[in-house]
Amino acid sequence: MVVLVTGGLGYIGSHACVALLESGYDVVILDNLSSGKLDVVSRIETITGRKPVLVVGDVRDTAVLKQVFNCHNIAAVLHFAGLKSPSESLSIPLEYFDCNVGGTLALLRAMHEKNIKTIVFSSSATVYGLPEEMPVTEACRAESPINPYGRSKLMAERILRDLAASDPEWRVACLRYFNPVSAHSGGLIGENPTAIPGNLMPYVTQVASGRLPRLTVFGSDYHTRDGTGIRDFIHVQDLAEGHVATLQYLQHTTGFEVFNLGTGTGVSVLELISTFEQTTGQKIAYEVGPRRSGDVAECWADSSKAERLLGWKARFGLVEMCRHAWQWEQTC
Repeated sequence: MVVLVTGGLGYIGSHACVALLESGYDVVILDNLSSGKLDVVSRIETITGRKPVLVVGDVRDTAVLKQVFNCHNIAAVLHFAGLKSPSESLSIPLEYFDCNVGGTLALLRAMHEKNIKTIVFSSSATVYGLPEEMPVTEACRAESPINPYGRSKLMAERILRDLAASDPEWRVACLRYFNPVSAHSGGLIGENPTAIPGNLMPYVTQVASGRLPRLTVFGSDYHTRDGTGIRDFIHVQDLAEGHVATLQYLQHTTGFEVFNLGTGTGVSVLELISTFEQTTGQKIAYEVGPRRSGDVAECWADSSKAERLLGWKARFGLVEMCRHAWQWEQTC
């Protein structure tokens, strides 16, 4: 079975490619190289012993999409391509809607023309906005995301829901990620932002290695156990395996489903820093700054639906997340 992975050279997409290849799928990657790097292809091959096909192009480019679907016998799509920073989206909302919503529309039109009707969509827990209860279940309202990034993901979800409702042959799953972190346990692929990291873990590792002088903790006055934000950090390999489990699930069902992917455990910013220091022996210099616009106080998942229907559950704990992230930082 051939699976198209849009954004397959990116952080989460590359790990999904590894999980797919190790599960026996053939993989075609479509990536515009805006954040992905060409050497990821050879790294994926080293890990799996199998080489994915790479097509360089943008998911919004209809000519490129036509070429991909005409030249490869694609049976299903994992759609990762998109912009992903909640804080950045506040400054450039039009780019986020163009890429995340426009890219999804272009992809779905191309899939429809080729009668390819299986897709796993990379969504986000940001669609829940200010969560009404903890832990967050799929039944919680996803109506008022607090930043353009979250709204762009929710718009794409609604398009997919309406598409599945219009045609009973569609097989659609939206995976609402919580906070992906760390790197492949083999140390060959991981998160390596070219600019200042927008996510906590790569910022921590770059401070530990001396690439950055100190970490800013955004807010220490939240109503949480230590005043800092609480998140559900999930190892990127667990997340990747969730995509394979979802794809396998879709082979036996039709319609539209939403799944949370998280560990079910909330960890504060200070707790992550402390665990990283204890795990690696590296001291993390940090300072406390004001709250960051677009952040919520706490958010962690109830992923029991994924465990029940997909047979998936996160395996890695916070210590392993820190260890693998530090290993990656030392080799990347």
